[in-house]
Amino acid sequence: MALQATLLPSTLSSVPKKGHLVKDTAAFLSVPHHKQRLHAASLSVVRAQVATAPVATPGASTASKDSKKTVRQGVVVITGASSGLGLAAAKALSETGKWHVVMACRDFLKAAKAAKGAGMADGSYTIMHLDLASLDSVRQFVDNFRRAGMPLDSLVCNAAIYRPTARTPTFTADGYEMSVGVNHLGHFLLARLMLHDLGKSDYPSRRLIILGSITGNTNTLAGNIPPKAGLGDLRGLAGGLRGHNHNGSAMIDGSDTFDGAKAYKDSKICNMLTMQELHRRYHEDTGITFASLYPGCIATTGLFREHIPLFRLLFPPFQRFITKGFVSEAESGKRLAQVVSDPSLGKSGVYWSWNKDSASFENQLSQEASDPEKARKLWEISEKLVGLA
Repeated sequence: MALQATLLPSTLSSVPKKGHLVKDTAAFLSVPHHKQRLHAASLSVVRAQVATAPVATPGASTASKDSKKTVRQGVVVITGASSGLGLAAAKALSETGKWHVVMACRDFLKAAKAAKGAGMADGSYTIMHLDLASLDSVRQFVDNFRRAGMPLDSLVCNAAIYRPTARTPTFTADGYEMSVGVNHLGHFLLARLMLHDLGKSDYPSRRLIILGSITGNTNTLAGNIPPKAGLGDLRGLAGGLRGHNHNGSAMIDGSDTFDGAKAYKDSKICNMLTMQELHRRYHEDTGITFASLYPGCIATTGLFREHIPLFRLLFPPFQRFITKGFVSEAESGKRLAQVVSDPSLGKSGVYWSWNKDSASFENQLSQEASDPEKARKLWEISEKLVGLA
């Protein structure tokens, strides 16, 4: 990881500090002492991009076509916005002109290239460094976002790691199994910290969205394909997901055998339980909308890049012609953008899905993914693991 924290405007994007020109690269980069050796080529690219960045104000008011009132531009943070669903949603929201997108990504140069390749307009987005596999990076991202002076009106926890063929675990910087560490714990800390920023927003509709998955919802056909998701009594999570070499289990349910596909599915149950617990604890007092969604089967997404080659070859045509469940990245991005901005999808505590006519509806979660007692227990253990309790 070359940088622990980066904020990069689009030429990339807009300068985040209202009314301030950036005079040098240091205004955008915060590099820890032990990692100050940045590759010269990368740094030269960053300097060139910063030097040519236009001045703009994310979250600034714009005139409404329908009235004389001014409507402030919303600011949305999307994790994992450099590819797949995250990038498609970032593009869809930025193209409305009503949203400034903060692309929270591990590789800011990849994100910059992706944004330009997607045709996102200069000034419509800002790139900030975030590595969800490091809780320190999550905290640093939040600190840098606040220093940027932007409001926060919507947070989308989208990024995910999926390692379906893994039979041995890998671990985050904090020592937690990678899939759950990134997909759940990193996002749990991010959401908890940024509740403060959402609470200060004066935007008409403030939303915190966590991506769910049909694979973690065992009341569906897809959710019953082995290995099935299941958190058990959370003994593995309570033990820190350390793996057997550390006298513990890398699986949430405490299983002796590691299964990368199940670890991913378990993390998605955690995501959906977290959304509901956020709703129960905070919606009534704050008015913030908490929601989850399954945007459809995006069979061509890079999420499957670590699956076996035959699966990657056959899965898209299988979904397109057999199940008829295929959804393009562009369509799924529009669906996620709906959950961010559509007034009709403003209900809190909902797990959104879409039918074959691309109409949204409130879907039902499985018994485990909607268990309030398990959600409470998950919350309390997660607080301890991320250092909030």
